[in-house]
Amino acid sequence: MKTFEYRGYDRSGRIKKGLAEALDPKGAREKLAAAGILVERLTVAGEPGANRGSTRGARFPEEIRAVFYRETGTLLAADLTLVHAFDILIQSPEMGDARPLLAGIRDRVRAGRSLADALAHASGSVRSFERAIIEAGERTGALSQVLVQLASFLEEQQQLKARIQTALIYPAVVVVFAVLVAAVLLGILVPAVGELLAESDVPVPMLTRAMIAAGRACKIAALPLIAAVAGGMIWVRTRKAHDTAFRLRMDRALFRLPVAGTAYGLLVNVRFPRTFSILLNGGVPIVDAMAMAGRATGSAWIEDLVRKEAESVRHGSSAADALRRIPLLSESLPGWVQAGEASGNLPQMLDNAAARYQRRWERFVTRGLTVLEPALILLVGGFVLLVTLSILLAVLAMNQTLM
Repeated sequence: MKTFEYRGYDRSGRIKKGLAEALDPKGAREKLAAAGILVERLTVAGEPGANRGSTRGARFPEEIRAVFYRETGTLLAADLTLVHAFDILIQSPEMGDARPLLAGIRDRVRAGRSLADALAHASGSVRSFERAIIEAGERTGALSQVLVQLASFLEEQQQLKARIQTALIYPAVVVVFAVLVAAVLLGILVPAVGELLAESDVPVPMLTRAMIAAGRACKIAALPLIAAVAGGMIWVRTRKAHDTAFRLRMDRALFRLPVAGTAYGLLVNVRFPRTFSILLNGGVPIVDAMAMAGRATGSAWIEDLVRKEAESVRHGSSAADALRRIPLLSESLPGWVQAGEASGNLPQMLDNAAARYQRRWERFVTRGLTVLEPALILLVGGFVLLVTLSILLAVLAMNQTLM
């Protein structure tokens, strides 16, 4: 049995959209025809169709994934089967446009594939660490608990992202305003003043000449610079997709950036212990849990290092000693892990470490945004001041010549 997504018309000519289950497209069309619906388009739910392009490109937004994980975990905890849980969720209005995608995932699960595998096939929006956590939950039989914990983690990330986006509204307005002001002043006003001085045989002040030159340079270099940046981004993205060594070098270089690198490192330190704890609570062996938690960081470089150190744990090394050999994770996390191994309560200590890094991450972001706003205002104000001075000096020069 497959699920088909259709678009058609009822007997009164109104457009109808929805899902229909049948063995094949012919059966789906016959079923819909019996219901009085003339089918215009029929595609397998969750597969490439008229509006999808590809299954890997199908959108599965994070906020809907969080709802899906939580409600699926709750239904599984109520002793429903996974397929039955999907049957209920597909009818839920909270799933919105993701219902055809869920129908495709349900069909794959019904055909015998794991939930992690079905999600990976359905959408590229599902990140690697989510798949790793779900895979561990399926392997240990604790899928309902793991899904609820994963939903809580995604909801925390959404709340933090929402706070950041809200805080960035004002700086974004300032930047857009600054670009518009720069375009008007350097592209129109200052050159006009320079031409007026040149026609009046008045010496152009040095600051005015500098601003005119800056405006000309921006006009000449703007489009080539934009094209170069876009081309460079496409090249880097393509190279990362096909060259593992290059991807590792690029990921490692991100951690060296002044501000973004610190933020990235804190985020890795939040994800690793939180995922490690969830996996251990689900019954995953510590070696496998380490490797999966490395995947969950979202960093290719850290994932590679953790995978290698997980093998050292397999051969007798302690998890704390292994983490001490991994940059970024070697600051304070090994101490928490060592305390957890000694007390026999490693998952709880990992949760405590994750909560500590979460607070550090939030403080870092809050302070960064607090500094960003006045810094942007000062930069824009300084730029406007320079342009204003260049115009005033030109006007004063003209007045002195006329007098």
